[in-house]
Amino acid sequence: MAQPGFPEGPTLCIITGASRGLGRAIACELRTLISGSSRLLLVARSESALRDLSAHLDAVAVPADLSTAAGRQVLESAILDISPSHFHHVLLFSNAGSLGDVSKFVADLSNPGEIESFLSFNVVTPAWLSGLILRHFPPKPDLRRTLVNISSLCAKEPFPSWSLYCTAKAANDMLFRVIAAENPDVRVLNYAPGPLDTNMQFQARTQTGDLALRCLFLEKSKQGELVRCDTSAHTLLQLIALDEFQSGSHIDFYDLKV
Repeated sequence: MAQPGFPEGPTLCIITGASRGLGRAIACELRTLISGSSRLLLVARSESALRDLSAHLDAVAVPADLSTAAGRQVLESAILDISPSHFHHVLLFSNAGSLGDVSKFVADLSNPGEIESFLSFNVVTPAWLSGLILRHFPPKPDLRRTLVNISSLCAKEPFPSWSLYCTAKAANDMLFRVIAAENPDVRVLNYAPGPLDTNMQFQARTQTGDLALRCLFLEKSKQGELVRCDTSAHTLLQLIALDEFQSGSHIDFYDLKV
C-alpha cells in the first residue's frame, strides 16, 4: 500500500475505547497524520490512562463509561459543544466494546439483565453515537464524513461460546451497512483488525468455554501470531487514506496484509 495521506484542513477525529489497545494505537498514529488545526477527541472509561494519553497527544480527553446513560450524556455534551462549521473532515472510530462472558454457551444464558447490559453497551451505544454524529455534522459541500466500525471475524463466523460477542459484531456490521445505504456521501467501513495482542485476547485464551477455540488462541499466542495494535492501526489508516474501499464493506486486516 502507498503511504497514507489525509486531506488538508482541520479534521475532527473521535475515538472510543481510546485509552489502550487498538484505540490508543489509532490515536497515536492519527496525531502524525492530521494537521495542527485538527482535533482528537479521545473517549474511554479509564480516566487516568486517558488523560495521560491526551496530554501526550495534545488531545481532548472525554472520560465516559459508554455502557451507562450518564457516560453517553457526557460524550453527547462534548460533541454538541463542537462547532460543525470548523472542520472539513469528521472521522469516527467506533472502537469501544467488551468481550462479555465467553465461558458460557447459549444454553447457559439464563440472566436477561446480563444480556441486556451487554447489548446496550455493544450495540445500542454504537447506533446512538453514529446517529449523533450524522445529525450534528449534517452533509455540506465542504465536509467529508467517515464512520469506521471496528469489527471482527466474529461478525462473519460463529465462534462457540462467543454468542453475545458474535451477535454484537454482526449487528454493528449491518448497522454500518445501513448507514452507507442511507448516506451515499458518507464513507463507511467495517474493519476487522485481526487477533490483536491485547487484554481482551488474554481473556479469550483463558476464559473461552469452547476448549478447541481456547486452544486455538493459546497456540496463536505461543507462535507469535497475534497482531500488534500499531501494525493493525497503520493498515487501517492507510485504507482510509487511499479511500478505495466500497462504502459499507467489511475488510479484514489479512485482506490487506503485504
